[in-house]
Amino acid sequence: MAKRRYSIDMTTGKLFPKIVSFAVPIMLTGLLQLVYNAADVMVVGRFAGSDSLAAVGATTSLVHLSLNLFLGIATGAGVVAAKHIGANDGAAVHRTVHSAMLLALICGIGIGVVGFAFSSLALEAMSIPEDVLPLSATYLRIFFLGTPASMIFNFGAAILRATGDSKRPLYILTVTGVINVLLNLLFVIQFKMNVAGVALATIISQFISAVLVIYILLNINSIVHLSIKKMRFYKAELLDIVKIGIPSGIHASLFSLSNVIIQSSINSFGAAVIAGNTASSNVDSIIQTCCSAVSQTATTFTSQNYGAGQIKRIRRIYFNCVGVTVMIAAVCCVFLLTFGEQVLGIFSTDPEVIEMGLVRMRLFAVTYVLNSLLDVTTGQMRGLGKSVIPMIVTMVGVCGLRVVWIFTVFQMYRSMEVLYLSYPVSWAVTGAVLLVMYMITFRKILKRGVRDEVTCAG
Repeated sequence: MAKRRYSIDMTTGKLFPKIVSFAVPIMLTGLLQLVYNAADVMVVGRFAGSDSLAAVGATTSLVHLSLNLFLGIATGAGVVAAKHIGANDGAAVHRTVHSAMLLALICGIGIGVVGFAFSSLALEAMSIPEDVLPLSATYLRIFFLGTPASMIFNFGAAILRATGDSKRPLYILTVTGVINVLLNLLFVIQFKMNVAGVALATIISQFISAVLVIYILLNINSIVHLSIKKMRFYKAELLDIVKIGIPSGIHASLFSLSNVIIQSSINSFGAAVIAGNTASSNVDSIIQTCCSAVSQTATTFTSQNYGAGQIKRIRRIYFNCVGVTVMIAAVCCVFLLTFGEQVLGIFSTDPEVIEMGLVRMRLFAVTYVLNSLLDVTTGQMRGLGKSVIPMIVTMVGVCGLRVVWIFTVFQMYRSMEVLYLSYPVSWAVTGAVLLVMYMITFRKILKRGVRDEVTCAG
C-alpha cells in the first residue's frame, strides 16, 4: 500500500475524523481547479472587459457537458480500484490501474478532437450573442487542446484517492494553480492576448498536472504502481469501470445538458446578464466543489468498505457525510448573504453585472443544501456500484423537469428569478426520489450481507 502519511485506513476506526481528513484535501483540490476558471474570469473581467467575461462564461456549460461523461468514467475507475483495494486483491487493482490510464489517454484525445472541430457550431446552437461568439469560439478551441492532459490528471487522481491518498492531487493542483494564475496575468495584461491568453494558461497548467500525476504513479511503491509497458485493456476491469463510469458520466452530463438549455435562456437577456450569471456561477461552484468533495468521500469510503464486506459500516458513512455537507452549505449560505456584493465585485466592477449576479446568488445560497444532500446520496449509490439508478432519476428529475419548467413556467413568467428557481425545485424533487431508491437498495444489500454472514457461520 501507499506510504502511511498519504493513505487512510477506511475500513476500521472512527469514521468522522477520517472522513474530514480525506474530504478536506479533495475540497482544496477542487477549489484550486476552480482557480483555473476563476482566474480566467477575474482577469478577463477586470483587464479585457465585459464582452470577454461573457465570452468565457458562455462556454462554461458546454465545457462541462463535453467533459462530464469522461470524468464520470474516471469516477468509475476510482470506485473499482477502491473496491479491489478493500478486498485486498492486488492483481485486480493492477489490471484496473493500467486499463484506466490507457482509457484516460484515448478519451482525452477523442474529446479534444471532437470539441475543437465543432466548437463554433455548438456555440451558435446555444444562441451566443454575435458580439461574444468569436471570442467564445477562440477560447473553446484552445481549451479543448488540453483535454488529454485533463483526463490523465483526473483518472490518475481518482486512482490515488482510491488508496486513501487525497493529499498528493492537492499538492499537484497547488503548484499548477499558481502557474495558471501567473500565466493568466502575463498573457492578458502583458501580451494583450485576451481570451486566448487565459485558455493557453489553462492548458499549460493541465499538461503540467498530467506529467506530475504520471510521475507519482510510475514511482509509487504501492498496489497502484503504474508501468507504461503494461498499459493495456483488461476486459473484466474495463467493463466494471465502464459499467459504473458511463452512468456516472451521463448523470453529470444530464446536469450540464439542462444547464446548457438554461444558459441559452440566459443568453437571450444580453451580455450584462450573462456576465452576472458567470460571476455568480463561479461563486456557486465553490459551494458545489466542497459538497462534491464529501460526495466523492462517500463514494470512496463506501467502495472500500463494500469490498471489505463491512456492510453495516456503510450506513454510518452516509450519515457522517450528510452531517458534513449540511454544515458546509449552512456556513456558505450565511457568508454569501452577508458579503455577496463584495464577492461579486472580485469578478467585475460593473454595477449592472453585480446586480444581475446577486439575483442568482441569493436564491442559490438559501437552497443549495438540497443539492448537497442529493450529491451525498448519489455518491454512496455509486460506491455500492449502483450508478444506473442515479442516472435514471436525474434524467427525469433534473434534466426533464428543468426543460419542462423552461418551456412552461418560465414562458409564462419570464424573469431571471423564475428561470433560476428551476434549480432548487429540481434538486428537491430529484433528491426525494433518489433517497427512497437509496433506502430500498441499501436494505437489499444489508439483507444479502446478513444472509452471507449466516451462510459463512454455518
